[in-house]
Amino acid sequence: MKITDVTVTLFKWENIPTTNYSPLSGKIGGESDLGLVTISTDEGIEGHAFLGSSSQPASLDTSSLIKYLKPVLLDQNPLDRERLFQTLTQLTRKAGIRVVGACDIALWDIAGKAANMPIHQLLGTYRSSVRAYASSVVYQQPEVYAEEAAKMKSEGWTAYKIHPPTNPDLDIECCIQIREAVGDHHTLMLDSTWAYDYPSAVRVGLAIQDLDYYWYEDPLADDDIYNYTKLKQQLHIPLMATEQTLGNFTAYAPWITAKATDYLRGDVAVKGGITGIMKTAHLAESFHMNYEVHHGGNSLNNVANLHAIMAMKNCEFFEVLLPNGAQKYGLETDIDIDSEGNVHAFDKPGLGADIDFGLIGRNKIAVVS
Repeated sequence: MKITDVTVTLFKWENIPTTNYSPLSGKIGGESDLGLVTISTDEGIEGHAFLGSSSQPASLDTSSLIKYLKPVLLDQNPLDRERLFQTLTQLTRKAGIRVVGACDIALWDIAGKAANMPIHQLLGTYRSSVRAYASSVVYQQPEVYAEEAAKMKSEGWTAYKIHPPTNPDLDIECCIQIREAVGDHHTLMLDSTWAYDYPSAVRVGLAIQDLDYYWYEDPLADDDIYNYTKLKQQLHIPLMATEQTLGNFTAYAPWITAKATDYLRGDVAVKGGITGIMKTAHLAESFHMNYEVHHGGNSLNNVANLHAIMAMKNCEFFEVLLPNGAQKYGLETDIDIDSEGNVHAFDKPGLGADIDFGLIGRNKIAVVS
C-alpha cells in the first residue's frame, strides 16, 4: 500500500459560545475553522483526522502540513507508522506538533480500516469503557461552580474538574463551596492553569488536599520543574504537570527523574498523535504512574484519545471540556456519557466515528493540497 495524496479540507465553525478556561487561553468564541485531513492510498483506503480547534483555527497550520509533511508522506507505506512518526517529529520546528498529530491519527485510521479493526483493538484493548469528568469553564462566583457541579452530579456525572478564577483565596473558596455542594464522596479535581507562584501553590494545595480533591493540576508554570519538585515534597495530594512540554514524549524524562509530578499528562494534538501518547503511557506505566489524557481540542481528536485510553491500563478518566458548543463539531454522533458517567469505545474499523461530510461540504472554505 502506498500513500497517493494528502489534502486538508478547511470548513467553517460558526456560533461558538464565548468561553474562557484560563488567563493564558483568553476568551474563545465566535468563529473558527477546522481542517479535515485526508490521507489517500492506492488501495482506496482513506485515513482522516481533524486539525484545529475552537481557539486555534486549522488555517493557521494547514500550509505547513502541506509544505513540510506531505512530501515526506507521499509514496510511503501508511502502515509504517513508527518510521513515519520518527521522521515527522523531526519536522516539528517547521510544522508544529499539532500537524504531526493529525497525520499520525489519519495513519492509524488507515491501519484500522485495512485490518477491519477499531484502533483500540490494534493497540491492544484493555477495556471498553472509562469514567468521564466534566471540565469547567472559568467563573468568578463560587456559587456558580457549586450549582453546576451539583447539577452535573444529578445528571449522572461522577467527577468534576474546576478551572478556577486563578486568585488563590477565591480559588480556595470555590473549592470549599463545590465540595459542600456535591458531598464528601464525589470526585473533584483542580486545574489551576499554571497560575500560581510557589507559596500560593502550597497554600491552595494544602487546602484542597484537606477537602479530599483527587488531583492538583498545573499549579505552577509549565517549565518550573524546580518548584514542582519542592511542591511535591510539601503535599500528599497527587500533582499533575506536563500537559505542555517542548518536544514529543522524550520531554517527559526530566519530570520523572526529578520526581516533579505524580501523573503525566497529554493528548493526541499536543503530543504527536496516538503513537506519541501511547509511548508516554507506557513510559509512565514503567514508573507505576498514571497518564491522564487531556481534551483533544476537537471531536475527532477526542475519538482518537478515547481509542488510546481504551488500550491504557494507567489512565482513569476521559476529559469532557465544557461547554459542548465550543468543543463538539463535525461528527454525526459525538461522545456522550451514559447514566453512570462513563464513555464507551468506538467499535467500527479505524477511528469508527461518523464524520459529518454533509456539514463539511456545506461549510467548505477550501481544499488545500
